[in-house]
Amino acid sequence: MKGDYCTREGAERLKQQIEAYWAERGHDVKINLVQGGFLASMRSARTDVRSNMVNGVPTKSKADFG
Repeated sequence: MKGDYCTREGAERLKQQIEAYWAERGHDVKINLVQGGFLASMRSARTDVRSNMVNGVPTKSKADFG
């Protein structure tokens, strides 16, 4: 499914889109993909997209996150 951002492939596309968007605006945004567990409601596993942004906005700190 093209718009499914919970799959590994969809999460990778979303990661690239977010990083490219902010890079064009001069920000170094770090995105990590984290493999989540199986969810009965989704009937599949999921991939979480995590970043060093706060409320969807890049932070001034370049420190990575865990």
